[in-house]
Amino acid sequence: MPWKERYTISDEKSLLDSEVTWPDEQRCCFRIVVDLAPPCGPAGITPQDLATPDAYFGMHGGLAALADGLRRRRLKATFAVPAVMAEIHADTIRALRGEGHEIAAHGFKHEDVSLLSRDEEKARLARTTEILTRIVGQRPSGWFSLPRPSDKFAGGAVSGHTVDLLIEDGYDYFGNGLADDVPHYWVTDFASRRAILTLPYYYHFDDQFFLLFPKKGTGLENPDTLFRNWKAELDAQYKRGRQFTMVLHPHGIGWPNRLHMLEQFLDHAQSLPALWNATSAECARHWTATFPAATHLKLEPSIWRDYPGSLS
Repeated sequence: MPWKERYTISDEKSLLDSEVTWPDEQRCCFRIVVDLAPPCGPAGITPQDLATPDAYFGMHGGLAALADGLRRRRLKATFAVPAVMAEIHADTIRALRGEGHEIAAHGFKHEDVSLLSRDEEKARLARTTEILTRIVGQRPSGWFSLPRPSDKFAGGAVSGHTVDLLIEDGYDYFGNGLADDVPHYWVTDFASRRAILTLPYYYHFDDQFFLLFPKKGTGLENPDTLFRNWKAELDAQYKRGRQFTMVLHPHGIGWPNRLHMLEQFLDHAQSLPALWNATSAECARHWTATFPAATHLKLEPSIWRDYPGSLS
């Protein structure tokens, strides 16, 4: 997708399959992202949001079962954690880090930051960084948030200031990029080439868009469709040598029948030779070292023309 001021987030031309490389001659990068934010409104997580059966199950039985499945397969994941969830479940978050998983930032309380002033957003970002650093013992290098304001099932929101604030605060990557299927650069200023590395995300590899509706127990759930989506995309990306990302929510995927489906998929993934299971931070470090913005961010004036009333 072409770069366009205040709109798209990718460089002009993606890398060809033949240009993408991974460490130690691995063929494809395989990332697992686990979202630990419960559904909430634009103001962010409230005590009421944490008191629902789904929220309680997600941070207890669902998370324990999911973590056990990863542990038995020696798979690493990136856990995207709002600061308030880290405060409440500090021992759990530290235990996940102790098992080799990455802890990334997922906002202060999963709020819609587009409703905040720049100064307030900056203050909350700094507070989020401080809380996660204190609890985990390591500063988060990545930030996850989706630009879907007013959608309580999306990952917070992105304001016009978010990416610049992340760059100023020293974050290495932004976790939700919709413009490419390999890591790319989100540009905030064309003239100065100001940008942050951005990792791919797609709704159709996120479990919640298949498992939330209809409600569990109705017999009308869609885990088989989700499994087919995951497998078809992984196989395609593996063949091309690119990157695959899946997103999991313990309150959704943690039920026994859904865990069985997930474990079948993870077993398939591990059957593929030279599949690199990387945390998001590991993927980002490799990409910035191998394809730095200084040499691989190709910017040209936008080819787009807006017309009155256009939303493009």
